[in-house]
Amino acid sequence: MGVWQGRDLRKPTGGRMRPHRGKRRRERGSHPVETVAGEVERRVSSRVMGGGIKVRLKAASYVNVSIPSTGLTRRLKILQVVSNPASVDYSRRGVITKGALLRTEAGLVKVTSRPGQDGVVNGVLVQA
Repeated sequence: MGVWQGRDLRKPTGGRMRPHRGKRRRERGSHPVETVAGEVERRVSSRVMGGGIKVRLKAASYVNVSIPSTGLTRRLKILQVVSNPASVDYSRRGVITKGALLRTEAGLVKVTSRPGQDGVVNGVLVQA
């Protein structure tokens, strides 16, 4: 089903309102892209309000890890999604969102970017 972010055609009391105009293209929405850990990275581009392009990450295999002790940033392979505080269902399904804990070759990494919005997975090393 399509997502529409325009005004609802019901009053707070439950009565119907007559539309004074039709739907507009700018009022279209989209379903969230739930990024998962996979072997092949998959991205999808979508048009957003204002005519811009937003790159959404559907599957990720690598994470850009910032190591606070050395100040370096390395690109590491994602081994597993350990936990996701956004939802227990996301933890079970292995969905990567901001705040998720990932197991990499260097240790546990906390995700600091929004992969479904930014198109890239960035994180900071929590435990070596």
